Amino acid sequence: MNDDLIRKHEGHFTHLTLNRPQKANALSASLVEALLNAVDYAYTDGTRLLVLDGAGTHFCAGFDFSGYQEQSEGDLALRFIRIETLLQQLHHAPFETLVCAHGRVFGAGADLVAVCGVRIAAPGATFRMPGLRFGVVLGTRRLAARIGADKARDILSASRAFDADEALGINFMTRIAAPAEWPTLIAAARAGCELLTPAAAAALHRRTVTDTRAADMTALAESVSLPGLKERIRLYRETGK
Repeated sequence: MNDDLIRKHEGHFTHLTLNRPQKANALSASLVEALLNAVDYAYTDGTRLLVLDGAGTHFCAGFDFSGYQEQSEGDLALRFIRIETLLQQLHHAPFETLVCAHGRVFGAGADLVAVCGVRIAAPGATFRMPGLRFGVVLGTRRLAARIGADKARDILSASRAFDADEALGINFMTRIAAPAEWPTLIAAARAGCELLTPAAAAALHRRTVTDTRAADMTALAESVSLPGLKERIRLYRETGK
């Protein structure tokens, strides 16, 4: 069992909690694999609602760059590809997905939020997606589909942060609610997910989520396979924060 992910399943409900609070729940390779395993299993165990949240002060600080200098460019590229695989599995899941985000939500952590169907932000949460600053194309098309192409360009071109109020206004989030309210909202979502049969729910998700998986993976793979990935990351981390 991976202690970096708390995994609970009850009836038709799966609850996943990122549990690396000392690292602001940054996505290490092992945490990504644990999430992938949990989401893949939810496809088979009768899950109708999957909830994602994070322990500690922040929901998710995105890609964990710890020790990246010692990794090969191929290893780094594979880690981004596995994150994209996770994002696709969540975005195209045949069941409802709900994320509760708080604190600082950064990079691939913001992408985790964007792929979920119901997106709840705590007051004071902030979001930033700086991947293009070091040449990584992750989640760009999904963000544009979620908030509109013009707004996506505005946010991504400057890699600027935006707060919960703006996130709600542009449809990046669907609701702002204090953490004390989350259990009630999750309970309501659990009840709502029992209204349709699993087959009907899966059909609804297929018809309302545009399938661009192949194009998204190709764009990411091309961006991370360009020589100099480690140097781009180094320059970003030294000058781009």
